[in-house]
Amino acid sequence: MTNLRSLLVAAIFVYTPFSLQAAEVGSALPVCNLKNFADEAVLQLAQPGKVLYVDFWASWCPPCAQSIPFLNEVQAQYKDKGLEVIGINLDENKTDADAFLKTHPIKFTIASNPDTQCPEVFGVQAMPSSYLIDRTGKIRHIQLGFHSAETDEIRQKVQKLLAEK
Repeated sequence: MTNLRSLLVAAIFVYTPFSLQAAEVGSALPVCNLKNFADEAVLQLAQPGKVLYVDFWASWCPPCAQSIPFLNEVQAQYKDKGLEVIGINLDENKTDADAFLKTHPIKFTIASNPDTQCPEVFGVQAMPSSYLIDRTGKIRHIQLGFHSAETDEIRQKVQKLLAEK
């Protein structure tokens, strides 16, 4: 029953946009309130000079779980070159996210969004939804869902942005 519920929620999430003003490729990084998941400290999403890979995820999302090894790998491989992966958790219950994190170790920054406005200002339309942001704060690529067949393409986009000064 839980799997059916998760699939129904995921299906609704995929086909129901939060906002008519969705972030688009070429637009500026949206501003939203975030806290570090581990210690509740305020977390600034904007990080001038860094390439950001912002990933919205939830514990009930099977493709989100599948994306974790790739995101861990990309973070480890490119962190010293200026990449910062930030996962924004959208679970309503922190205990659900905590349980997920025990079975899926994450090696990048995890944020929570206490006022729940972040998915709306980004216009999240699928789970996971990822946004690749260049060093100047401009969205350069949006990835809806996770498909392992697309990881090489994403890695190439990351490399290209890291090469830009």
